[in-house]
Amino acid sequence: MTAATARDFPSNFLFGAATAAYQIEGAAHEDGRRDSIWDAFSRVPGAVINADNGDVACDHYHRYADDVALMKSMGLQTYRFSTSWSRVRPDGGALNAKGVDFYKRLADELLDAGILPWLTLYHWDLPQALQDKGGWTNRDTADLFTEYALDMHDALGDRVNVWTTLNEPWCSSFLSYTAGMHAPGHYSVTEGVLAAHHLLLGHGQAVRELRARDESLTLGITLNLTVADPVDENDPADLDAARRIDGQFNRWFLDPIFRGEYPADVIEDIRAVEPGAIDALEAATQPGDLDAISVHLDSLGVNYYHGDYVGGRAPAVPPIGGDAPTDRPGNSPFPSHEGIHWHERGLPRTPMQWEVQPEGLTRLLEHVWEEFAQPAGTVLYVTENGAAYDDERVEEDGEVRVHDVDRVEFVRSHLGAILDAVESGVDVRGYFYWSLLDNFEWAWGYEKRFGIVRVDYDTQLRTVKDSGREYARIIAARALDRDTATVAS
Repeated sequence: MTAATARDFPSNFLFGAATAAYQIEGAAHEDGRRDSIWDAFSRVPGAVINADNGDVACDHYHRYADDVALMKSMGLQTYRFSTSWSRVRPDGGALNAKGVDFYKRLADELLDAGILPWLTLYHWDLPQALQDKGGWTNRDTADLFTEYALDMHDALGDRVNVWTTLNEPWCSSFLSYTAGMHAPGHYSVTEGVLAAHHLLLGHGQAVRELRARDESLTLGITLNLTVADPVDENDPADLDAARRIDGQFNRWFLDPIFRGEYPADVIEDIRAVEPGAIDALEAATQPGDLDAISVHLDSLGVNYYHGDYVGGRAPAVPPIGGDAPTDRPGNSPFPSHEGIHWHERGLPRTPMQWEVQPEGLTRLLEHVWEEFAQPAGTVLYVTENGAAYDDERVEEDGEVRVHDVDRVEFVRSHLGAILDAVESGVDVRGYFYWSLLDNFEWAWGYEKRFGIVRVDYDTQLRTVKDSGREYARIIAARALDRDTATVAS
């Protein structure tokens, strides 16, 4: 690769991969761990494909040292993992030393391998005992989350310097309490709105308390965000559909975090269809809440998988949806969803029917940087980006190989999209592929594989896929081939 044919990454750009506790750890009932809402939800008939669960998953709890060695062999500079609230404070109660010790061992293993530990405190596995008391609809949960965050800092503050409070609060509020698609599986707009507020409150309180303990920490939150494009930019109905998706998916979280207020237009959108939800939010919002939520952040994690192409009228042939085809019904996660219709635009799709739209990532990063992060002095990381494909496992010359040419191109094109954003002036400091390992993929169970490392769930054998090999090659070169960095949009 020569200078003429390569696009170099900035010298401070980190290459990593991401996972989540419930999706990979297993050991669901070992060493004092108690049920989370996902343990309970997985037992609900029809909630998860094939009634899969995370009891064993990738057995990372027992195989973490080998997994870290695998990361090192691939050249990963950083590893984003989550701690299980149900493991370290079972039932939301007293600290469990055995659970804490696991994360100490994991952090030590990462540091010994020269890999930066990147800790996410909450990736959706609320202790079921707290859900029994209302979960995130109960303000007390935000205070308990803050206590849990400080407990983890007590245990790992000498090992971990980078902390993310929440992963994708849109999923753990509206997808979980309004759409019923994720744990705890409720169908209430009011609960979704309250859960979102208390998640953000817990985030803000935790950042404030962690920073008071150690100003050197790098503190942030991770949001899943979208680019909402109207079918016709000159059609008021299409423009309004795109505005409402952007408002309910992106700005409902970005505005309070960076501007200290909920978006007024979205408040009125929800009030028009569910006035009680806004009444409940206003009653739940106490003086000082939005000041806490808008605490300064060092970093914002952007999770991007695809954009949204929407209009105000239904298409003749609607695109196939990308939700897990479970037996249990789900509602729309968007409180104001009437008159919003998704359209086909001819982009490639994954087997999960998710569009592949790398240029959307460039536009998203540019928008979030210009409107929110740069004015606040906050840098960006792409903390999740990946795709599930049907991999081909073969044996060649006595060696097992996993061919995943589509994922190879997915990684290249999205890294190219990040470089496009960097070259336009966006301060993006890193990329975490989702996921390091094939794993329990929530309502999809083990039906779909996102990993750059294949996991044989019967034997727990790990095999680095072609995409993992290519990612390792890019990391080693710290550059992309110019002719394969991007695809036509």
